[in-house]
Amino acid sequence: MSESHLREEKLSSTLVLQGSFLQVRRDTVRLPDGQSAQREYVVHPGAVVVVPLLDDGRVVLERQYRYPIGQEVIEFPAGKLDAGEAPLACGQRELLEETGYSASHWARAGVMHNAIAYSSEVIHIYFAKGLTLGERQLDSGEFLEVFAATPQELLAWSMSGRVTDAKTLTCLLWLQNVLSGQWALDWQG
Repeated sequence: MSESHLREEKLSSTLVLQGSFLQVRRDTVRLPDGQSAQREYVVHPGAVVVVPLLDDGRVVLERQYRYPIGQEVIEFPAGKLDAGEAPLACGQRELLEETGYSASHWARAGVMHNAIAYSSEVIHIYFAKGLTLGERQLDSGEFLEVFAATPQELLAWSMSGRVTDAKTLTCLLWLQNVLSGQWALDWQG
């Protein structure tokens, strides 16, 4: 299927802000009808989210305060990719750093784009099982609480509006379909 009738062509690009790991850009584009328009967006290095499965059927979650929305959130462990880092290595690193868990088996589920209208961020989704608890290695300035819940509890929190994080809601969809047998994962040891 051809997409040429939908494509926008970049004509120019301006760096509006360079942060410690994010950029904000303003591009001028040519629209499919020949007109021009501006696009403002955040350039993000990408991230990984992990769905850690405990042997008793519960999942490992985190609770932390998120400054941009001014509230505490429940979410799956996640973190940004370092320059040149492979997504699986990032998931393994983040799981250990944030929760203290390491996993003997990993499965890549897929990817999600968090906010396609204004961000380049892609989040790689991984499942982890065969968990072993060790010592957390939180980054400086990182404060979070680790806990476990059943998939049913997570679903109820999502339905009630207590869980609103997009990556966690997406992972809950994956989790429901994996647990029901509708979607299969290719586990690697």
